[in-house]
Amino acid sequence: MENVLGKVTCFITREKDNQQELLLIQHPNAGIQIPAGTVEIDEDYYQAAIREAREETGLNDFISCKNIGHQEKKLKGSYITFDKAKIFSRPDIASFQWAEIRRGITVLYERTQGEFVQVTYKEGDKFPDPNYITYQITGWTEQSKVASKVSRQFYHLQSNSHLDEWEIETDNHTFKLFWSPLENLPQIISPQNEWLDILYNEINKLV
Repeated sequence: MENVLGKVTCFITREKDNQQELLLIQHPNAGIQIPAGTVEIDEDYYQAAIREAREETGLNDFISCKNIGHQEKKLKGSYITFDKAKIFSRPDIASFQWAEIRRGITVLYERTQGEFVQVTYKEGDKFPDPNYITYQITGWTEQSKVASKVSRQFYHLQSNSHLDEWEIETDNHTFKLFWSPLENLPQIISPQNEWLDILYNEINKLV
């Protein structure tokens, strides 16, 4: 049976000065993003949306959390780790295991041998358009540890936060969070910028 990995996207909005604002994240080297993340094992989509919103923003309370859409995506030329993926030097669990990639990370597909797939994880100095690859892993993992499909649910969370800008530290990075008017958003990384139509459709229903 083909693995399908669950993902959530959290559109967090507030009303200020009679206009709607969207909460965004400035990644130190990967552009402006919308809060999003992976559904953990034994967690439903709603629980994941609340958890990711709290973890990625530092906010704890939300007025509402509503599912507003979904997207099914078949990956081409890549996989996404479905579970902690042990990386072996050969397509054999008896070979040297020299790395492990956590759940929810996109890896490039190289080749298949038996019940194993060879994958590559690359990390550039910045995203998009890196100047160079700063870190790379290539090795073999069990096919049961990767997924070729992503099922994403979109949630609209409303906030009454009075903070305008703040920073949080997670995953060894410092992220800047800020509100931006929906009518004048900065450039958001691809493909996240394509998700905005789902939010706009929901906002229009509320007007």
